Amino acid sequence: MSEFTVGDEDFLLDGRPVRLLSGALHYFRVHEAQWGHRLAMLRAMGLNCVETYVPWNFHERRPGSYDDVEALGRFLDAAREAGLWAIVRPGPYICAEWENGGLPHWLTGRPRTSDGEYLGHVERWFRRLLPQVVARQLDRGGPVIMVQVENEYGSYGSDAEYLRRLAELLVAEGVTVPLFTSDGPEDHMLTGGSLPGVLATVNFGSHARAAFDTLRRHRPDGPLMCMEFWCGWFDHWGAEHVVRDPADAAAALREILECGASVNLYMAHGGTSFAGWSGANRGGGDLHDGVLEPDVTSYDYDAPIDEFGFPTDKFWRFREVLAEYADGPLPELPVPPAQLGAPAEVALTGWAPLGDVLETLGGPRTTSPVPPTFEELDVDRGLVRYEVTVPGPRQPYPLIARGVRDLAVVYVDGERAGVLTERDERLKEPVAGHARVELWVESLGRVNYGPRTGEAKGITGGLLHERQFLHGVRARGLRLDALEDVGGVAFRPLPEEGAPGLYRGTLTVRGAGDALLELPGWTRGFVWINGFNLGRYWSAGPQHALYVPGPVLREGDNDVWVLESEEASRAPLLRRR
Repeated sequence: MSEFTVGDEDFLLDGRPVRLLSGALHYFRVHEAQWGHRLAMLRAMGLNCVETYVPWNFHERRPGSYDDVEALGRFLDAAREAGLWAIVRPGPYICAEWENGGLPHWLTGRPRTSDGEYLGHVERWFRRLLPQVVARQLDRGGPVIMVQVENEYGSYGSDAEYLRRLAELLVAEGVTVPLFTSDGPEDHMLTGGSLPGVLATVNFGSHARAAFDTLRRHRPDGPLMCMEFWCGWFDHWGAEHVVRDPADAAAALREILECGASVNLYMAHGGTSFAGWSGANRGGGDLHDGVLEPDVTSYDYDAPIDEFGFPTDKFWRFREVLAEYADGPLPELPVPPAQLGAPAEVALTGWAPLGDVLETLGGPRTTSPVPPTFEELDVDRGLVRYEVTVPGPRQPYPLIARGVRDLAVVYVDGERAGVLTERDERLKEPVAGHARVELWVESLGRVNYGPRTGEAKGITGGLLHERQFLHGVRARGLRLDALEDVGGVAFRPLPEEGAPGLYRGTLTVRGAGDALLELPGWTRGFVWINGFNLGRYWSAGPQHALYVPGPVLREGDNDVWVLESEEASRAPLLRRR
């Protein structure tokens, strides 16, 4: 069997120098039926390797309960069939603009350190996950050539014992290929995130020579590699769409390769953060502790291969650069995916109020002196309804939801009274007692980077009427995965006005294929087609349509559910790219 090793200056395959030309492609952001096409696109661009993260929270949504961990193994098998090596980055933290950076919501409050309880969960998870990797290492006939120890740890902490324990765990569970770390090319990040005896790599989007000079100050020997070459970027709801000039990106790629370095394009193909798994950042400069900036559903990333799997101008410019480093002619592009035949409108046929949906599919009811968090209610993605009584008689006073994360639609005695956010926690109109107040709180995505990763969701600081806390809070959560089967929900005729709630409809498709779903006049919510959650839509933009993978659709009638948080309007429309 072949052996991949780290030499003093080069990566070595059976003793021969090799250069890794890799591209990031996340198996969890691409429909499995489309893996083969996307991997073939990587080969056609001139890459010889694929890199993927592994999102812990995607596979272990409740402690000890695992969901399709074997998907990673199937993806690695697909990479091997496509003629690609594979780099695996199993976390436990991944960042990746993914919910909570990949850490399960039930770990909230546990830091990424050598803390015994935290490491106990990590060890249990790795023992379940790593057989998928170990069996597919290069020396066993598989594609896996390197495995990462943690992820950009120098941006977070400096617990060298933690990194050492993770590396020992990987080896103990059978990882024999080289281990590596990746961090920003800054002294404090490399000192905090690297590990003696383990290959150190750096992440950046430009100025390769300066970045590698910094790395060389810390590691005089070993191959140079940019583990994340940021050739594009991601979008936030309510902000402008981000793009990078293809010529500028290609010039930065050429500079990396001229340094004699290996590279991993982040992202080669971004895909989609289906099912509400998009993460969030916080603004505020270097400390990343400012206002919440939730990520959009699309993870197109302005990548060389777009969300539909099509080549962009950046693809062709990268292919031209990479061809100079290929052993022979590059493969031709694969046949493009099928596209939708004809536009179609969703025929809405029924509606259920949010309260009815919660009664049917919600979690346990709780009553407590203070509002429980999402984590305490075991809600990873979804909504929580908080109810509280303002005692009376009393005069009107301001109602404040302290520490609301992230957005609350408020009703007073059944009438909509406003929307609260962490930037505006006070209801505009004062509330008099006696009154019944409902707050439907929605998580817009957990922070995936910076010191506030792992913060709780919900109403985290209590409910205030003037300066008095309101106690006796009733709460109930609605997880998004509970909506994968709505058979028990009693639907009513459509409301005259587009009230919030769960809408049911039928979509008649002629010529199934990749498509976009538009929701003109709808405010914010989630869409399922045939039980597949396409992700969050939001009129705030910049994303104005949801990507629909062709394999989700079927010829003829398709079931559509739309969970709208505020206000609905015209029928959704399925259209071509």
